[in-house]
Amino acid sequence: MKKVIHRADTRGYANHGWLKSHHTFSFANYYDPNRIHFGALRVLNDDAVKGGMGFGAHPHDNMEIVSIVLNGELAHSDNTGNKEVIRKNDVQIMSAGTGVVHSEFNASKTDDVNFLQIWIIPKERNVTPRYDQRTFDPAARENALQVVISPDKNAGGLWLNQDAWFTLGKYEAGKKLDITAKAPNIGSYLFLLSGELKVDGETLSTRDAIGLSEYDKADIEVVKPAEFLLIDVPMLN
Repeated sequence: MKKVIHRADTRGYANHGWLKSHHTFSFANYYDPNRIHFGALRVLNDDAVKGGMGFGAHPHDNMEIVSIVLNGELAHSDNTGNKEVIRKNDVQIMSAGTGVVHSEFNASKTDDVNFLQIWIIPKERNVTPRYDQRTFDPAARENALQVVISPDKNAGGLWLNQDAWFTLGKYEAGKKLDITAKAPNIGSYLFLLSGELKVDGETLSTRDAIGLSEYDKADIEVVKPAEFLLIDVPMLN
């Protein structure tokens, strides 16, 4: 088993006043040659945007972009005609493909919105841009693993243009579980949203993360009530 641990306080940080952003991987003005990506996982930004503020229209191409709102509401608009509000328990996927222009603004004029924006390197380039969004029942991840994104477009849920899975979990203290590798070339990246876990003996606190590759199974012990996001991705060169 190979492990990489990213502590919360080692992330890149940018404070623009209206935006406070923590970067797990190199992004914008934050650059660390040892933290470019974890396999196909290229960006994991933990963003807090003040009320009434946001990102104006900007382009993307050839990237799978996932947004998960943790608190508040995020208004999305793009040049393919989508206008949506993303709320807690919602997951949004956007395949930028040949190119898309979108904007993201805090839907509230007063309250902050905190969301994760995650970029996955696509399996196929220059696909037709695609947008989808779903609301997931939080009760289904109480002491359980709730898959919210998978590569299977026929499964009826959100899917990515990549062999990647996104799974949410919310566990009580004292619970134990195992995670298993999807395939020999698939690695697992666990981002701890809150609480405390031990993953294969490594202690993680809020906003810490661990990446596992070349493994079959890893055990998780929940030390304090915890919520986490597990991302399984191909381990690209």
